[in-house]
Amino acid sequence: MKFRMRKPSIKRSISARTSPKRILSAKTRTLVPKEIRKAKSTISTVTNPKRAMKQKIYNKTTFSFWSLLRKLFR
Repeated sequence: MKFRMRKPSIKRSISARTSPKRILSAKTRTLVPKEIRKAKSTISTVTNPKRAMKQKIYNKTTFSFWSLLRKLFR
């Protein structure tokens, strides 16, 4: 198990925030009901429990560079 900071990737961060898919989903967000847009977060434990457990451990043991900055400047 790793206790560390995730390596930030500026390129991936920018591309994720400006992707056409994200822009379209933001525009159609008001047209599509909430229940259809996103599945419940617990659905992953049903479909693939091993992966869900690994992701939960990873998210609890690592932290991002941006969250570190946020805590420093509060």
